[in-house]
Amino acid sequence: MSDIGSRTPVLVGAGQFIQRPENPVEALEPVAMMGEALANAAQDAGAPGLPARASHTWVIKGAWPYPDPAALLNQRFGAAGKTGLSTDGGNTPQSLVNLACNRIAAGEADVVLIAGAEGIWSRRRARRADQRIPYTDQTGAVPGEVLGRDVIMNNKVEVERGFRDPINLYPVFESAFRASRGETMEGHRDRVAAMWEKFNQAAVANPYSWIRTPMTAEEIRNPSPTNRFVGFPYTKSMNSNWDLDLAAALIVCSAEAATAAGVPTDRWLFPHAGTDARDTDYVSNRGDLHSSPAIRVAGRRVMELAGVGVDDIDHVDLYSCFPSAVQISATELGLGLDRDLTLTGGLTFAGGPLNNYVTHSIATMAGVLRDNPGTFGLCSANGGYLTKHAFGIYSTEPPADGFRHQNCQDEIDRFPSVELDANYTGSATVEAYTVMHGRTGPTGVGPEVALAAVRTPNGRQWARSTDPELMAEMTRTEHIGTGVVVNEDFEFAPA
Repeated sequence: MSDIGSRTPVLVGAGQFIQRPENPVEALEPVAMMGEALANAAQDAGAPGLPARASHTWVIKGAWPYPDPAALLNQRFGAAGKTGLSTDGGNTPQSLVNLACNRIAAGEADVVLIAGAEGIWSRRRARRADQRIPYTDQTGAVPGEVLGRDVIMNNKVEVERGFRDPINLYPVFESAFRASRGETMEGHRDRVAAMWEKFNQAAVANPYSWIRTPMTAEEIRNPSPTNRFVGFPYTKSMNSNWDLDLAAALIVCSAEAATAAGVPTDRWLFPHAGTDARDTDYVSNRGDLHSSPAIRVAGRRVMELAGVGVDDIDHVDLYSCFPSAVQISATELGLGLDRDLTLTGGLTFAGGPLNNYVTHSIATMAGVLRDNPGTFGLCSANGGYLTKHAFGIYSTEPPADGFRHQNCQDEIDRFPSVELDANYTGSATVEAYTVMHGRTGPTGVGPEVALAAVRTPNGRQWARSTDPELMAEMTRTEHIGTGVVVNEDFEFAPA
């Protein structure tokens, strides 16, 4: 590889770590888990001393209290790298790889460590036992750099009406996607369950998956005492799972730094291209609820930048917090819904450690590409409610024109949006909906509230219903496109 430029970015190390201690207080704290994942990444690179050479150490923000965990990692490895902490968002791991590649290519970084971890499973178990896992105190510390853009992704109306969390909004997207394809409700549920069965199979084969219990499509599709409905049509086995102890880390270097550290060239993986983009901050303003202009533009642009077509992509890991995210992404990218769309098993089964899933995705992709030299892999990353997006294309073969990156926001901002008609009452049409279920009943399938996006003469309105008969009927027959009346309490009823 003598013809590779010295500033060419290379991904040389990928490490993962999983723990499930019988006694939760024996669990490693999250920053120690990150350290283990980084040590594994250095071993993967064939250069155990590589972390000590870090020019930058970046951490994916998590559910823990450290203000500057990168400084603790520097202490562990004897590094003097500049520290950084990401903002929230599942897009951040791929966005940080894109940023690292840009800075390396520009001569502003040499060795970048990227790590993240969650210890939620052990922490919860310890609390239930009235115990506590000791975390390192970093009172007064601040990160050297805040990486990324914070986005407030709910407006006041969405929160007040019950559209406040991923479990509320992703099944709404699912219903809109179903209607856009003209599918029957039962046929749609069958197809999605079959797709999720393939995700489960990938997780069973992945040693770093949190859930490796085989499940059939029927077991995933249908509610049971251990698999209740959450937001119809999603059962628990179609929701992202973040009750876990997982860590992952990546090491990105310049070709010059990798050579100086003694990393064998057969460990080098080349990021060919990356893109970043976002849809409207508020779902209220999306042009529709079954597509994503940001994924469409940024996903196809990353392939253009890498000089490949969709048929040239051999391996795919799409961000998979909920089935709607996978289906919308695959459709916008031009990927068939019947192809393999995950390497890890997805956020339900492999696990969704808050912002850090895609670090696991890229780490898994690295192993697959090394086992299949010359092939191409695509990783997608998603933050919020199909809000923030990042893409990366990787191969063992170097890019002809070096790493290429683009922020696609200017083009995406030209797509039409919809006004929130927050105070509207009167006749409207159901655009998309879900029925949220509680934990009542023998299988925990009691409907609690129907949440609907409705279209008004002036835009979009959010409404709800707790009518038992209507909620039950909305899980049996398609209600998208039907007329409703929204009253002064923003409750809807059939017209």
